[in-house]
Amino acid sequence: MDGFVSIVREKAEGKGGYEGVVAYLREQLLSGELKTGDCLLPERELSARLGVSRQVLREALRALAMIGAVEIRHGVGTIVSRPDVSTLGEFFTFALAQQSEVIDDIMEARIAIEHHAIRLACRRAGQADFDRLAERLYDIVETIRDPEAGGHADFRFHEALVQAGGSPTLISLYSSIASLMMRSHLDRREQIIQVEGIREFLIDHHRKIFEAIVARDAGVADELLTRHFEIGADFRRRAGFRSAAANLRNSAAETNIIQGEQNADRDR
Repeated sequence: MDGFVSIVREKAEGKGGYEGVVAYLREQLLSGELKTGDCLLPERELSARLGVSRQVLREALRALAMIGAVEIRHGVGTIVSRPDVSTLGEFFTFALAQQSEVIDDIMEARIAIEHHAIRLACRRAGQADFDRLAERLYDIVETIRDPEAGGHADFRFHEALVQAGGSPTLISLYSSIASLMMRSHLDRREQIIQVEGIREFLIDHHRKIFEAIVARDAGVADELLTRHFEIGADFRRRAGFRSAAANLRNSAAETNIIQGEQNADRDR
């Protein structure tokens, strides 16, 4: 856009300084007064119109630049830009990583997003979405014996499912917690890969979900997704029991060895 965008209103009511600048520019973006590619007024004029010092204005613009909302170009000015969703992902990772039980909380958010997305996908998905899901299903089959590659393939299938819903907001939210979800996928795949029946389940159930989306049967697709998460949780419980039993056997074996060595020492 040629020229500068004129800002008519002066101060963001109820807020002052740094917060006022950020809140006001956010309102301008939400109202459509500012759009991606627009150039803000020069610093001197903008600070005067907003009623803040140039130092406060610079701090606010630097903060917005850090999240990708604006780009500060020396010799040009401050340009409105579209933030990269990966920035939000980094924020979520640092904000949530130190919380206890964060993976369980992320799983609940994931389930909520995917349930709404799969219903949207049954209405909105096009051939490109079907092709992407088919490719991801093929990857699941090809990597079924590899915990790490299989975990990545599983995640990409569910990611494609959300993309097929065609909701930019859901896609952005899902992407923002992607790194935490990927960790969860890999941890779970490592736990359950040796449980009897898991490989057949992973292939067959993802295939059924894919077929329901292609058939545009939202009720069946949603029910399959519910069962998918429930059965997955059951496999994780079985894997936990299996691991605990193995640990008990190992502990008993170590105890027997120690007792045998002690008996041998007494005999000598």
